[in-house]
Amino acid sequence: MLLVLALLLAQIPTPPLPQPPPSMTPQVGQRQASDAGLPALESGAAAPGAVAAVAAEPQGLSPARLQQIQAALAREKLDGWLFFDFRGSDPIAYRMLGLDSSHGAHSRRWYCYVPARGQPSRLVHAIEPRSLDGVPGRAVTYAAWRVRDRELGAILRGQKRIAMDYSPRNEIPTVARADAGTVELVRSLGPEVVSSASLVAELESTLGPDELRSQARATDLLAQIIEATAQEAARRVREQKPATERELQEFAGQKMREQGFIDDQPGVQVDAHSADPHYGPGPVGSATAGKNSVLLLDYSSRLGNGPHDIYGDLTKVYFLGDRVPAEVARVAAIVFAARDAAIAFLRTRLELGRAPTGAEVDDAARAVIDQAGYGAQFIHRTGHSIDTHGHGDGVNNDNFETRDTRRHNDNTCFSIEPGIYLAGRFGIRSEVDACIIAGKLEVRGGLQTEVPALLP
Repeated sequence: MLLVLALLLAQIPTPPLPQPPPSMTPQVGQRQASDAGLPALESGAAAPGAVAAVAAEPQGLSPARLQQIQAALAREKLDGWLFFDFRGSDPIAYRMLGLDSSHGAHSRRWYCYVPARGQPSRLVHAIEPRSLDGVPGRAVTYAAWRVRDRELGAILRGQKRIAMDYSPRNEIPTVARADAGTVELVRSLGPEVVSSASLVAELESTLGPDELRSQARATDLLAQIIEATAQEAARRVREQKPATERELQEFAGQKMREQGFIDDQPGVQVDAHSADPHYGPGPVGSATAGKNSVLLLDYSSRLGNGPHDIYGDLTKVYFLGDRVPAEVARVAAIVFAARDAAIAFLRTRLELGRAPTGAEVDDAARAVIDQAGYGAQFIHRTGHSIDTHGHGDGVNNDNFETRDTRRHNDNTCFSIEPGIYLAGRFGIRSEVDACIIAGKLEVRGGLQTEVPALLP
């Protein structure tokens, strides 16, 4: 019986073994087809007979963007720029290379070298060979660290001075993406490594005409919503139904959503909370904006989530009473003078054709507050870069928290926002947005010259 059963089973055809897909990992150390050689399947391109994906793939590094990067490298007298990522550690690299960090697996280290001349070189792990699809040039795979070192050394051979996303002494932490060990490895292979901070400021934060208009529109609307919120707070006091910080935040958030803003959690700070620059009201326990309260409103958002939608960021202070206390008025006057000193300094330097550094702008504002005796109560930088991020990667007006010695570039925007904070009592901050356009400074958001008393 068993013999008969075995003979019957032997006649059943055996299914063929599954074949590896065409996109299977190439041999370790094998160079993939480059743009100059055999055409490779572009990221997002469907194979013959395949169903097209619904979601579009990242665009990748376009020829125009490559040309911009290489022109900037030439101006900085650099041989190239080495990008490195591990598990999404460097968002700057993804943006510069036109890649989407949320697409595909990124569990292994990859390297992309963009030379000042010629095509990029890519080094990717053998189990994630498509990590840098969309970037032109040759690709090499590795699996073992020894192969990684050998191939990275071959890519960097003869390169004397290159940029990486790192910052000496971590002075500009927004750019400090490459870890110390990776920088040590690259230096051991021969090149001198310098910070990419100036390159990032130029290439990430320089805005086009549509982007500058987007920023102006966002700033104008935010100024209107801030004023509406202040008037709502005053109305509630007059009706003897004072609003909490949370209620005013919800009021402003609704106004922001109606206008199309994507971030609808504005800063609302009353009295002692206004001395805490990053305080935000929670669902419970927020203070009441009652009669004779100091009200600080800090709103930041952009009109859409697209690549050309730029943030506005403004702060204004109000008094919910009929007469502003002398101390509040005095502190506010010092803050306004510091803001105006930074603006005047920027204008003077731009008129001379010598754009200042972010550190110098900070010094100009801080000197006013220091001289007035409140230096210890000015506890943050004078301003930050503004682009598609509320706090961008460009030049910050800072010689306090960090030392930003990068010069301001044309067609960029940033905040100017000195403040004085008397802990447990009140704080005053005046924030405007400033844009350098065609060599001239444009201040946006309106300049407060006094703290208005809203209940005359």
